Amino acid sequence: MVGDHAQEADPAVNAVDLTAAFQGSTALVTGGMGFIGSHVARRLVRLGAKVRVIDALLPDCGGNPFNLEGVREQVEVRIADLRDSDALDELLSGCDHVFNLAGKVSHVDSMSQPLDDLEHNARAQLSLLEACRRRAPAARVVLASTRQVYGRPRYLPLDEEHPCEASDVNGVHKLAAEQYHRVYAAAYGIPSVVLRLTNTYGPGQLVKHARQGFIGWFVRLAAEGKMIEVMGDGQQTRDLNHVDDVATALLLAAASPRAVGRTYNLGATPPISLADLAALLVELSEGASWQLVPFPPERARIDVGNAYASYAAIRRDLGWEPRTSLREGLAETLLYYRRHLDRYR
Repeated sequence: MVGDHAQEADPAVNAVDLTAAFQGSTALVTGGMGFIGSHVARRLVRLGAKVRVIDALLPDCGGNPFNLEGVREQVEVRIADLRDSDALDELLSGCDHVFNLAGKVSHVDSMSQPLDDLEHNARAQLSLLEACRRRAPAARVVLASTRQVYGRPRYLPLDEEHPCEASDVNGVHKLAAEQYHRVYAAAYGIPSVVLRLTNTYGPGQLVKHARQGFIGWFVRLAAEGKMIEVMGDGQQTRDLNHVDDVATALLLAAASPRAVGRTYNLGATPPISLADLAALLVELSEGASWQLVPFPPERARIDVGNAYASYAAIRRDLGWEPRTSLREGLAETLLYYRRHLDRYR
């Protein structure tokens, strides 16, 4: 099952007892059959929460019913779009927490289909916040945003004070979603927290194509023993977080009063070059290899070069830090896809 090895938060390490925070509560996970959303839903089930999920199951966007295998009977699932106000009104009634993970995350697609990205990453966010205002104004809303809102780094590591100069349409719309949450907090008192995620990997992620980021595609090629193509000179550095660690950060943000109104980066140290990442995947695989290839024009125009974030603020405030080593996490992820790749093709 996806992510079953994860342990619940240790109060000695994390500032909040998650069992006490969520047991008996009601939580809505948007995008809850997607990669990160399904991990959050699973954790909430184990913590004793009543879990509701909404997912549009848009083609090629990562929503997959198999991601809830084993807990499906313990979760209320609605197949609907966030722009469906009737569905949201029903699902949000009585909610204590909202984990807002729905949306499109392809930077490449956002440049070729900008109006579609606007619908799913901006208008849909307003629809959700309007429903929260009507039905659950006291619910804690945690928005999963992206490091891409910063654009090309002026300095590294990126901290929360770095200017936001997104280099693609998806980043612009994700930043707009952040601002919608800020406005609704100020105007209507809806308590929200923003987490800016970096490259998340692990069991259950989309591996059908490379348009939602490199790591899922690298993992699939490695699991199949194929050639991994690294664009450019391979020296671009990135930080990667295992999905279990990301789920913990989302839960802590929802549970901690200190987090309300804050924006936090996630991240990992040390960063790794894409060439070294490909080499590690090859080392952990059987039959895989890697090579450098030129950047295609559509990717070169939005590439941000070296990019990795400081997570000092969330570590200071919430006690969060990544606990899964890259080698351990990649080995687990490769094993998962060797067993279940047919469910994700």
